[in-house]
Amino acid sequence: IHLAMENEQYLRELPERAGYFKETRIVEFIFLLSEKWHLDESTRYQAVELVERFMIKQVEQMCDGRGNAKGREQGQRSSWSSVRDQIINTFVLRLVSCVQLASKVSLHYSRVTSDTALKFLQSLKYSYTKQELLESELAVLNTLHFHINVSTPLAYVELLLEVLGYNGCLLPVKPLHQLCVQLLDFCYLTRETIYGTLLKIAIENSTPSKLQIAKFLTVKEDFMLLAVGVISTGVFILSPGHWEQVVEHLNCITGISPQSILEFSYAVVRCIVGGSTT
Repeated sequence: IHLAMENEQYLRELPERAGYFKETRIVEFIFLLSEKWHLDESTRYQAVELVERFMIKQVEQMCDGRGNAKGREQGQRSSWSSVRDQIINTFVLRLVSCVQLASKVSLHYSRVTSDTALKFLQSLKYSYTKQELLESELAVLNTLHFHINVSTPLAYVELLLEVLGYNGCLLPVKPLHQLCVQLLDFCYLTRETIYGTLLKIAIENSTPSKLQIAKFLTVKEDFMLLAVGVISTGVFILSPGHWEQVVEHLNCITGISPQSILEFSYAVVRCIVGGSTT
């Protein structure tokens, strides 16, 4: 109930630019960096969410700070160009800071130290100091008002799997959990393709309008739908005989319609099959 309420609140307050910084290259960078530093699954998802939320707030603050300049001497285009340059110049540093903070929040033994972070940045030919690294962490914390322990889709997946087990669904829990994590990774890395397919199914049209794309944003950012879709797809692949029962249970638990669950699973499976044949 708590996660459902948190998800609903996030969707109600969804920023206009939500999803801008979940582009495949950024997610892949974070996943590879987390793997290099031997961080657990929850940490990499949390790092993605921190980067996304921090960058959106930073862009909003920068644009607000140039409000007077937008229509005057600099012009809107040059003002945005200045914002973009500032973002580009510090982006890798901020990304590393978000991974560091996520590793500290996870409460596992693998914590990214300043020495480790600096060594990595130096390998990319950056010459930051420990002081600059600390200031970068503080910049992220201050921008997010120290609210960095955000729930990730993995938390939704794991809790729903627990509830399914409690409700009597006899599923191969360990292999299903492992497959769900792989599918969640896949959904993050092929986000645009999956949700593009889902949007076309929803509107029954291959060329959605800008308004339809904007309205679809709440679907793309719905962690509960993502978790339900991942579990449904995992069961369909691993234990198809239980699929209908699991979809029914997921519908009862979350209120998400069987049709929506089916459509999400279809979009994921279609992306998997399409990716393997190209």
